Parts: sequence; C-alpha cells; structure tokens
Amino acid sequence: MSLQGLLFILYQMVVISAIVHVLMDNRQPAKTMAWALVIYFVPLIGIIAYVFFGVNTRKERMVSRRSMDALTKRSMLGFVEQRNLILPDTQKPLIDLFVNESFSLPFSGSDVQVLTSGYDFFPSLLRDIACATSHIHIDIYIFEDDALGRLIADALMAKSHQGVEVRIVYDDVGCWNVPARFFERLRREGIEVEPFMPVRFPSFARRANYRNHRKIFIIDGRVGYIGGMNIAMRYVKDGWRDTMLRIEGRGVYALQRAFLIDWYFVDTSLLSEAKYYPPSLAKAPHTKDSLLQVVTSSPTAEEAEIMQGYVRIILAARRYVYIETPYFLPTEIVFYALKTASLSGVDVKVMVPMRSDARFTEWASRSFLRRAVEAGVQVLLYKPGFLHSKMLVSDDVVSSCGSTNVDFRSFENNFEANAFVYGNATAQRLRDVFLDDERNCVPLTSMVDLMRPRFLTRLIESFARLFSPLL
Repeated sequence: MSLQGLLFILYQMVVISAIVHVLMDNRQPAKTMAWALVIYFVPLIGIIAYVFFGVNTRKERMVSRRSMDALTKRSMLGFVEQRNLILPDTQKPLIDLFVNESFSLPFSGSDVQVLTSGYDFFPSLLRDIACATSHIHIDIYIFEDDALGRLIADALMAKSHQGVEVRIVYDDVGCWNVPARFFERLRREGIEVEPFMPVRFPSFARRANYRNHRKIFIIDGRVGYIGGMNIAMRYVKDGWRDTMLRIEGRGVYALQRAFLIDWYFVDTSLLSEAKYYPPSLAKAPHTKDSLLQVVTSSPTAEEAEIMQGYVRIILAARRYVYIETPYFLPTEIVFYALKTASLSGVDVKVMVPMRSDARFTEWASRSFLRRAVEAGVQVLLYKPGFLHSKMLVSDDVVSSCGSTNVDFRSFENNFEANAFVYGNATAQRLRDVFLDDERNCVPLTSMVDLMRPRFLTRLIESFARLFSPLL
C-alpha cells in the first residue's frame, strides 16, 4: 500500500473517531449534525476546528460553579438583608426560576438609568470613577489600547494612587490584539489585572470556545453598570447603537456577586469583606425601579439560565415582546417561543442591524429572519449604523439588558450577564428606546432582495446556516 493510501486510511479513522465523539456527547441534534458535517466535508480544517472549538468541556467543570457560588453566597448573605421584600405575583415564577437555577437573588430598592450611546455611558462612568473612595471592579470582554482605553486606564491609575482598590478581569480572547504592555502598565501602577481563562498551549483547545463576554462595572459597591459596551473607541463612533444600565441601590449587590465569582476564578482569592456590600443602599421608598435580578449564565451551568428567562418572558407575554440584538441565530426553543407568541396574537418585534460586523454570521441569520417573518414576527433592520444593543422588554412590566445576544454562542458557550428588571418605569423607558430606534429601521418585508434572494444567495445562506450552532 502506498504512503498516500495509508495516510488516507488513517485520516478516515480520525474522521470516524471524531464523529463518534460528537455523537457520544449527546448534545442538541442540530449541533451534533453541524459538527458531523463540518468534520466530514471540510477536510482537516473541520477536525482542527472541532478540537479547538467543539469539544464539550462542560463535564470537566473548568470553573467550579457550585463551590464558588457557595463561597460568595456565604459572604453576601452575611451583609445583605431585605426586610418586607414583596415580589410581584405576575413575575414570581420568573424570579423563582433564577433563584432556583443559580441563586440569583432579587433585590429591591434600586434605581435604574438607561444609557443608549457611548457619549452617555463613558462620561458617566468616568464621573463615577472619579468619585470612588473604596474600590473599582471591572469585568470586561474588550479593553482596547486606544484613545478611549488609555483615558479610562489613566483614570483608574489615578484612583489607584489615591489608595482605591482597582481590579480588572478581561477576556483573553477578546483582548488578543491588545499588547501585553498595556496591562503590565496597569499592574505597575498598583491595579490588579487578571485575564479570564488565558488561551495558551496545550490548553488552547479546551478554552478557546468558552469566553467571558460580560460587561460589568462596580464603583464602591454603590454604583454599577451592565450592558453591551466594551471599552474601545468604536463604541463612541457615530452610528454605533448600544445600551447600558446604570444601577444604584441594592441591585449593585448582585453585580458585585457576579464580579467576585469571576475574580475568585481568575485569582483564587475570596473577597468577602463587608465593604464590598455596603449597607443602606436602598433608594427612597418611592423609587419605581425597585426590583431586579442580575443573572449570569455559563457553559459550566446545568441549564442556560438567561435563555430560560427569555423563553419564560416570551411565552408569558400578553401584549408585546420587543427584542434588540446584533446577531439573530436563535436556538430552536427560543425560535419556537417567538413563533408561539406571535401566532398567539402577541406583538413580537425583533430588531437587528441592516449590516452586521460579521458577514458570515449575517448570511447565516437571514434564513432565521425570513422564517420569523413567516411566523408573524416583525423583523426590523436598523439603518444608521451598527446595532449592538442587547435588550428585551415585554408588556411594560419586565425588561432585560446585558451582554447576551440572541444566538447559540451567547446562550450556550459564553459567560454572560443580564439584569432582569421588574417594574413599569424601566420597562417603559426601554420600550420607548425601542420605538425610537424603530423610526430608524425598515421592515425586512420591504427588502425584496432579502425576502426573495436569488438561488446562489439562498445557497450561500443555507450553507452558512449549517454552522449557526457553532457561530
């Protein structure tokens, strides 16, 4: 037998072994089929992609979720007390879902401000940083070494010189293009900086697919931010639409807990002092935005908590559900929930950018969007620029904003964080934000070339769709 023939047989054995490994993992059939097709029809590259990005490490428990939650639970419960906490009957099932799944406690006495651009968010963040006296905690996907990144870095170093504790968790893959000297400079100035799950050989294959996509900022345990904005100049350029929530009050306890769990993972140190959960955070009793939960999801969890929350809200909607997301590659259960709500007479609207920043993802999403239209969902294309906002609002009573996109990667592979807010005030503000954005949209049904694409375009989109569970 020739060497070429022997190599072919060996390669086929590797392919069969990889496909058997995919099958034995017992993941969702759509994802299993997608990986099997990639491995079989994309020679060599398919196997490499599966080893690096497809091997399910959930069972290995890279992050000991239960032990970290238990540690942080004890520290938080020692300082946090809520008397006469009243949960709305209509939202109690959703609240209980998050409590039972991941001990995501509801907190009353919060005030929520909605920020819809980098021009709103970054000046507000810098003002709060300037007022810090105890500590600053940042959990971020991208911390760019550009003009804005260096401005934030200078502000943080100035506070460190004043004796304020500053800690930063950044994602190693999200910051691949950031030179090491940028973070080393922060460390030399007294700031504690740690990468989340560094991707290095030989652990590359086990870690590259599981990234910390969260965007959380906490100042003195009294003010916090959560949403979709990273630290980079593109977030302040014209046309970039994003959403952040600024939270004051007891809701910051939940943001603090999320950060401290990540810090325990990257630094193996438990921060449990009372100063991280300062007392008397409750806002005035008349505050309307009084109740919220911060929910985190990760590939190490038994269930996809944020996805479960979305499904629960969509199916419970009676009047409307409005969603903004930069990427629309929904899991089957999310798509089924949207379809069910729409066919039940609920006003379901999904807003996505007219042009994505990832062309292959845009191709893959188009067939999902057309299917949504066929089910009665109103699909809106945002024209002025890139819509990076990740929010959901329903019936003027419940809303969510955070880092989670409506796609497989956010729901199943990434470490994400969203705030779920219960009450009319925030829901109505986010509804108004959505309706204002809608004025800058065109309905997908008006785009003939997208609704009825040519054969070659449909073929490309269908091919890209095969990879949707992997994107």
